[in-house]
Amino acid sequence: MEKWMTLTRNLLATTCLSLAAGSVSAQDMADSMTIVSWGGAYQNSQAEAYAKPYMEANPGVSITWDESSNEAVAKLRAQAEAGNITWDLVDVEGPDSQRLCDEGLAMEIDFDEDLAAGDDGSSATDDFGPSIINDCFIPQIVFSTTFGYRTDVAEWNGATPDSVCAIFDLEKFPGKRSLEKRPKKNLEWALLCDGVAKEDLYDVLDEDGGVERALAKLGTIKDQVVWWSAGADTPQLLADGEVVMGSTYNGRLFSVIEEQKQPVAMLWDWQVFDFDGWIIPADLPEDRLARVKDFVKFATDTQRLADQAKYISYGPARASSQPLVSTHADLGIEMGPHMPTNPANQKNFLVNNIEWWADNQDDVEARFQSWLVK
Repeated sequence: MEKWMTLTRNLLATTCLSLAAGSVSAQDMADSMTIVSWGGAYQNSQAEAYAKPYMEANPGVSITWDESSNEAVAKLRAQAEAGNITWDLVDVEGPDSQRLCDEGLAMEIDFDEDLAAGDDGSSATDDFGPSIINDCFIPQIVFSTTFGYRTDVAEWNGATPDSVCAIFDLEKFPGKRSLEKRPKKNLEWALLCDGVAKEDLYDVLDEDGGVERALAKLGTIKDQVVWWSAGADTPQLLADGEVVMGSTYNGRLFSVIEEQKQPVAMLWDWQVFDFDGWIIPADLPEDRLARVKDFVKFATDTQRLADQAKYISYGPARASSQPLVSTHADLGIEMGPHMPTNPANQKNFLVNNIEWWADNQDDVEARFQSWLVK
């Protein structure tokens, strides 16, 4: 009986939402949205693939972009405490979506109701598959953080990095490196290059002294590291010759290599996969919620996710979108080989342990920042 009552309530709620979404009058849907993302080439790919066609189909709707995704958790907490949620849709990585979901700051999603079915007839749940990582996360793309390196470093005497552990080899590959000013991914790479097996990484990090072990490994190159905060930093540092290798998002490296034609190459070894997608802030007013749900259903359908890959080398999170990935919108090159999910690029790879980072992020972040200033 309880299951039947729950089903009935869901059906009634779905009917009400469908009626609201079916009308595009101003009184039912807000005519503007504030969308939070990361800036740069990635945000541009969202604007081109999602926002522009949506606004063309919905004249009178405006979209304001806010480039605060890197601070999404802290800022949403502050907005909730102030009782003033100013954001309508927020692009986040998997661990941040888990934290926001756990804290009740992100709305839970009915995936098969709120998202479009796949073009191949599959339900949204089946089409997105393992990229649905929690009840609040609306999957969008699979990206990776990996390394780029200069191809013209005279001091390397013709040597080419073929392992992520080259980052720690100052003798064979001298020069400045760039690493993100956050512990996530850096700790995993450090432990891998300190002899820890992939399957043991998070067990070691859970041990007393595990985080310190990773920091000690990072300490061997600390005085040669330029720490970055924005995804655009490493590509610029590489292009300017200020570093010889560095980590960043694979889409940023695609841009500097293929679009800017800089003497830079990609090192895919132990790339770290991340899921990136949307969360809808909890407790939005009804008119704003109706608008953002309408947008999300459009922006995450099969064709739109495939279209994003025309502008940046991130793999769409839907299985039905993969066969539709074609050529770059401007360069005309096939995008498949540049995807982190291309089999040739994932001989060695990691997937962030979302639960571990959701549980330990604040503590490990504080320890990492304290280590930085020592």
